[in-house]
Amino acid sequence: LDDAKQIAQDLKQNLEKINHHGKRAGEIVKGMLQHSRTSTGQKELTDINALADEYLRLAYHGLRAKDKTFNAAMKTDYDENIGLLKIIPQDIGRVILNLLTNAFYAVNEKKKMNIAGYEPVVSVTTKKLADRIEVRVKDNGNGIPEKVLDKIFQPFFTTKPTGQGTGLGLSLSYDIVKAHGGEIKVETLQNQGTTFIIHLPQNKN
Repeated sequence: LDDAKQIAQDLKQNLEKINHHGKRAGEIVKGMLQHSRTSTGQKELTDINALADEYLRLAYHGLRAKDKTFNAAMKTDYDENIGLLKIIPQDIGRVILNLLTNAFYAVNEKKKMNIAGYEPVVSVTTKKLADRIEVRVKDNGNGIPEKVLDKIFQPFFTTKPTGQGTGLGLSLSYDIVKAHGGEIKVETLQNQGTTFIIHLPQNKN
């Protein structure tokens, strides 16, 4: 009977591992399909401020749904002079959502370290520059190690623990922004946080 119980327990653990890795494989395949597909979305005149705000709430509440203990302060500073921008809203929305999800993940990981006085903060700012629009997503997490900075936009590279990231989010974001004629950059300080900066052309045609 003891042997049977042990075998049943081993079987249960094996099935849990199969389920876990199966789900991860599914996420990778889904990410690869998103990577390879040509966007069928049409460029539309879009309020980038409203789009960023919508995805900020979506990212936050999505993580809260998974983990009720998760909490972070959200700060916004939207430039009202931007007006409407001609973009594919679903695609740029996906980029903003990915950056925000990563930012919330980063501050949550730092929060788990129980650093005295630490309060997780994620901020989104938009700004109209001379010839382009800037969107910044900033967190006060632990920052990205300098040795991997040049790899973060490569497909399948992830700084998350095994099984928690496909390594396709930033790569896909890079491709989407580039397809819009823009660029995406990162600034990071060890133990202080990371800022992702998206520049999009101001053209409306």
